[in-house]
Amino acid sequence: MSIDADLEAWLRLSLLPGLGHQSLRKLLVALGSPANILTASHRALSGIVSEKIAHAIRNGGADPARWSAVGSWLDDPANHVLTLADPDYPRALLEIPDPPPLFYVKGRLDLLNRPGFAIVGSRNATAQGLTNAEAFAAALSNAGLTIISGLALGVDAAAHRGGLDGASSTVAVVGTGLDTVYPARNRDLAHRIAAQGALVSEFPLGTPALAANFPQRNRLICGLSKGCLVVEAAISSGSLITARLATDQGREVFAIPGSIHSPLAKGCHALIKQGAKLVESAQDVLEELGLSQPAARVATAPANDADTHPLLTHLSFDPVDIDTLQQRSGLAIGALNTALTNLELAGLIEALPGGRWQRLS
Repeated sequence: MSIDADLEAWLRLSLLPGLGHQSLRKLLVALGSPANILTASHRALSGIVSEKIAHAIRNGGADPARWSAVGSWLDDPANHVLTLADPDYPRALLEIPDPPPLFYVKGRLDLLNRPGFAIVGSRNATAQGLTNAEAFAAALSNAGLTIISGLALGVDAAAHRGGLDGASSTVAVVGTGLDTVYPARNRDLAHRIAAQGALVSEFPLGTPALAANFPQRNRLICGLSKGCLVVEAAISSGSLITARLATDQGREVFAIPGSIHSPLAKGCHALIKQGAKLVESAQDVLEELGLSQPAARVATAPANDADTHPLLTHLSFDPVDIDTLQQRSGLAIGALNTALTNLELAGLIEALPGGRWQRLS
């Protein structure tokens, strides 16, 4: 496609190796526009950035191969690049301390200026955590909030699925270039999001999945959102970084409590102790945000025989080992194992590491 002169100037600077966001912002403050930066004297540039960067800018900016790749990518009408000068640039990102000078979008631009809500959590979530994430996301999406998350395995993926099932869709903020899907297991989900929602990245095309990129992308997840819900998180989880960034940006932080015995509840409990809002339903979130529209109720399946199995009375929402279950129920081990298998297949309980079981509903 033909790229207009203003966007070309932005791209040529953004694709310059070694010129980070902070240095680009300094140049913009000092010189006013990308076009002015590209035509500035070496002396003017070297007073703001290094001699090496100043020399590269004077030579025209972007690496030719990277520039060509962006031009080809923009041939697809679903692909976009937004800059700080663009009227479609998300207003919510302008409120954070370090908005990206430009970023890439694949999918629906309109979602970026609609009310958003972040849902994050463990990559190794329990079945209940995944169910909670998807149900909260669907209900909040139906109440008018676009679901924002990071396309990771576990809670993020469940949140995106719920957002897609609701009325307001979902946005995935990723830590790679938009010509890469990471993790690869979420490729089908990423294609769904590109078709029905939006994929967002501040990283140039060709950027691989580098560990340092993910904390940086987390500020955009909460930056695009009115609040952030942590569903399940260990005490060392990266989701707590997102929650801290949300607090720093003045966003509301919410957490779902769990069992005092579960490692994946420790992070949520720590957030609650620090002032995060404890929530048990999507309506709790909506009320805290001052949104009057009630969340849509999630349909429940009619009861079946498994729902009333007597073994459920001996299973709690805290993990329990099979020896304790046998003592409580009085069942022979064979009958107990058969009952546990049937209840697991019915989606009512979950098998946990260490031979333990947990009730889900």
